[in-house]
Amino acid sequence: MTDVPIRGDMIRLGQFLKFSGLAEDGVHAKEILLEAEVFVNGERENRRGRQLVPGDEVNVGGQKLRVVSEA
Repeated sequence: MTDVPIRGDMIRLGQFLKFSGLAEDGVHAKEILLEAEVFVNGERENRRGRQLVPGDEVNVGGQKLRVVSEA
């Protein structure tokens, strides 16, 4: 599992995909959510606007990422 530090209290899933390097831009993030199996905390997710907070786990095609607070 890879920790991805964020600033602030939350980040939207589309932004998180871009910030973590999995998506090149917003359009690519949308494509990933439509075409790949994306899970947040074990539940299937396809909304770019889903709010993520530190501690949330995102699984994209078997790649596991965890949202953490930037220290």
